[in-house]
Parts: sequence; structure tokens; C-alpha cells
Amino acid sequence: MSDDSHDHHHHHGDADVVMLRRAFLLTTAFLVVELIAGLWTNALVLIADAGHMLLDSVALGLAWWAAHISARGQDERLSYGYHRFQVLAAFVNGLTLAALVVWIAIEASYRLLEPEPMIPLPALAVACLGFIVNLVAFRWLHQGSGSTNLRSAALHVLGDLLGSAAAIMAALAVYLFDWLYADPVLTLLIVAILGRGAYRVLKESTHILLEGVPKGVDLNEIKSGLTHQVSGVVQIHHVHAWGLTAEKPLLTLHALVHEGTGVQRVITEIKRVLRDTYQIEHSTIQVEVGPCPDD
Repeated sequence: MSDDSHDHHHHHGDADVVMLRRAFLLTTAFLVVELIAGLWTNALVLIADAGHMLLDSVALGLAWWAAHISARGQDERLSYGYHRFQVLAAFVNGLTLAALVVWIAIEASYRLLEPEPMIPLPALAVACLGFIVNLVAFRWLHQGSGSTNLRSAALHVLGDLLGSAAAIMAALAVYLFDWLYADPVLTLLIVAILGRGAYRVLKESTHILLEGVPKGVDLNEIKSGLTHQVSGVVQIHHVHAWGLTAEKPLLTLHALVHEGTGVQRVITEIKRVLRDTYQIEHSTIQVEVGPCPDD
């Protein structure tokens, strides 16, 4: 890679860190304000939205931390580097979010049975401020490099925009029509959004921690593709794929080749096909000219 290309990627990496740090600090500061306002005004919808912002604040913090720490590389203790920490953090985040969803859902159910009064105008003001805060954070994230890490963070903030909109509608309904059921009903809407997010986080992080085959990687297609695209290859077997993160798939395989085939050429060609066709940057290839020693 040329120095200019390296500097270009380094510049984008620094810009991503700056954007993510700004969005994280802004979101974290406001969720504290929203939680205090929710407790003061007795607006469960604000408390639920603060919970949603907590999830997204953690997600932004992880994205910021991941963008910063990814440059550290591997060492003698962690030969694959530090990428798995964000997966482990996401799993713990998903568990705590699931517990939060259950608590908010129970509280909203109680309020459906016995509606409680809320102070609508302060709740409306905080909800509107929250919408503006999330809009600013969303625009910041769109000024970065557009990496997967950054796009994922932007989607979390987009979910917060929906939560703020629900809080605005609940406060307006109580203020204009004195409809106290708006608070628990729209809280349950946020619970549904939160629950879906928690399920996806837990599902994806568990799959990665269990060394599952990464999404979009088809082992049978890889076997067939390499056999047909790389000359000299007779059979591809013992294929194993997993991921350090959702965006960093790893793969190992055995390649049976014709006797006399250039081993270095085969390895180079296999790695090229894996990189260009299947977007797998890191692979380990074992080339065999006879019976597999592992069978």
C-alpha cells in the first residue's frame, strides 16, 4: 500500500474516531437529562427513551472504542488482536438491555391498568430537545468515512430519533387531550423497538462467540468456487469459517491438488479468490497431494 493510501485511510480513521466521540458524549449527556426529566415529570415514555439512548450510547461508545483500538494490532497475549472485546461487550449490553425491556414492559402494563398523571409540558420540551440532539448526532456520523462501524452507529441513532418522536406524541396527547394512556401505550412501542434491538444484539454476538459461520459466507459455494476457479485443485475440504467480529471473517481449509502442482501458486490463487470474490481477507491454507493426514 502506498504512503498516500495509508495516510488517506489513517485520516478517515481519525475522522471516524472524532465523529463517534462527539456523538457518544452528546448522547450520553442527554440521556442523563432525559432520565432525570422522566422521573420528575412521571413520564414513563421518557424513561423508556432514556433506556433506548443508553443502549445507543453504549453502542456508540463501543464503536468509538473499536475505531480507536483497532489500530493496536495483535500481541503475544492476543494473537488475533483486540476485536473480540467489542463482541463480548455487545453480548453483555444485550443482556442488560433485555432486563431493562422486561422492567419497562411490566411498569407500562401497570400503568395501562391504572394510568398515572404526568407533567406534559416539561416532558414535551425534553422530548423535542432529544429529537434535536439525535438529529445532530445523526448528521455528525454521516460526515465520517461511511465504514460499517460508522453506519451501524448511525442506525442506532436513527432508532433514537423514533423514540424521541414517540415521546413527543405521548406528551402532546396528554397535554391536548389529557389522554393518560398515551404514556404507557407509546412506552410499549419503544419497548418493542428495544426488544428487537436486544434480540438482534444477543443473536449476533452469541453466534460470533460460538464461532458460527459469518453471515454471507457459504461454505459449499466456497468449496465449489475454488475447485473451479483455481487450476490444479482437485478438492477443497475441512473448511472452517468464523469471525473476530461480524465484519472480519476468518477461514481455514485443506486443498487437495494434482501431484506436481506449484504449491505457492495454488495458495496465492486461493487467497486471491477468497479476498476478491468472498471478501475474506485472512485465510490459512493447507495444501495436500495425497490422503489428508487429518482423516
